[in-house]
Amino acid sequence: MMAVVQKDNWYLMALLILFFPEASEQLKSKGSTVKLEEGMLLNCSCPWSGKLIMVSWTNAIYSTPIAIYHPDYGVNFHSAYDGRVEFIKASALDGSIRVTNVTEKDEGVYHCSVQTFPGGSWSKETRVEKRVNITNIPTVLAHNPKTRLIVPESETVTIDCSHAGIVYEVSVEKMEGADGGSSLLAVCKQDADGVKLIEYLPSGNLNCSDEMELKLRLNNVSQDDGGMYRCNFSTDAGISSNLVMLVMFPSPKGLSGAQYTWYIYTGGGVAGALILVTVALLLLWRSRRKGRRLEYRTRLCATKRQPIYTNEQGDLYDRMKKTARNQKGNNPIYMNLPHTRTQKNGK
Repeated sequence: MMAVVQKDNWYLMALLILFFPEASEQLKSKGSTVKLEEGMLLNCSCPWSGKLIMVSWTNAIYSTPIAIYHPDYGVNFHSAYDGRVEFIKASALDGSIRVTNVTEKDEGVYHCSVQTFPGGSWSKETRVEKRVNITNIPTVLAHNPKTRLIVPESETVTIDCSHAGIVYEVSVEKMEGADGGSSLLAVCKQDADGVKLIEYLPSGNLNCSDEMELKLRLNNVSQDDGGMYRCNFSTDAGISSNLVMLVMFPSPKGLSGAQYTWYIYTGGGVAGALILVTVALLLLWRSRRKGRRLEYRTRLCATKRQPIYTNEQGDLYDRMKKTARNQKGNNPIYMNLPHTRTQKNGK
């Protein structure tokens, strides 16, 4: 009888921890995505050391835990998972489970909570879904199935996950490697209390609106942030996805994105000023050249109106002036006259 009471108290303690997570959770690990397949492993290994008190697994479908492990009281499973879930217990604080006899109903987000002493509570969420091949995107994708964002390092970029139709759940994940692996970054879903946002990204700002639009803002991005991101939408027509490619290019060494942008604008302004000064100097030079040509033409026309003397004419004019100066006195003037013979009459 005492054992039954203790077990009931243990199960009640598990429910209290699940329904009041704010009082127990101290650290939440980065989420992950697992392919829906037979024998899938849902990892839940607490990274620190200590004494294990209890491990519990839940999902959004059932209101009670689907699997609970206690070092003293053993395990307890939901009827839908009884006989299909096995605790791995690879280490002292390992709460990972393996699920067999998998069906499509096993898709969804699973929450793992590890209660330890003296570290406290550690939790992680894992999304189980049918793997979407990046090279073969389903036909139910959004109107813009692939967006390319090109940004410099140290800048801020926002990845917008929005869908035109009615959406019940939105998630964003980063694709890793060529094998189709991914890391779950955030989930935005509707429940009885309204829209709920679950974050797994330590660096970045997330916003989930009432219209089920999930926005991921990455601050001070680096080369590690580049790559393919995928937005998943749960709709009446099924699960649709939208791929976003984030392309990074390096900023100059030692400069932040804002400084780099400032230098670009400053350099552009200086280049524009130099071009304007060059054009102004060119126009001034052409104006002065035109004035000189006009002055030269004016002088040339004035010269053409004056008599032009050749060298021979100049010498003759000088001799005439010299002769006139010599004839100022009473000097005799000699003249050569032609001599003509007179013919005698009769001859």
